[in-house]
Amino acid sequence: MGLLSALVTLPTAPVRGVVWVADQVLQEAERQFYDPALIRPQLDDVDQLRRDGLISDDEADEREEELVTRLIETHRADDPRR
Repeated sequence: MGLLSALVTLPTAPVRGVVWVADQVLQEAERQFYDPALIRPQLDDVDQLRRDGLISDDEADEREEELVTRLIETHRADDPRR
């Protein structure tokens, strides 16, 4: 980037910085959301809540379905045949 273009785009630097930070936060949130190492303990928690009678079978099924869907999406994203 030349000196002139750097000076012209200088006023937009804060906006570019905010966009970069927002993108980094989004990437980390997605990484955690689809991380199998974080999903599996959540499945165990749902199972324990069900056994303790703190959530209904229907609610447990819904939560488990969501978590399993996230696991499947993770494996699809990692599959090189896709």
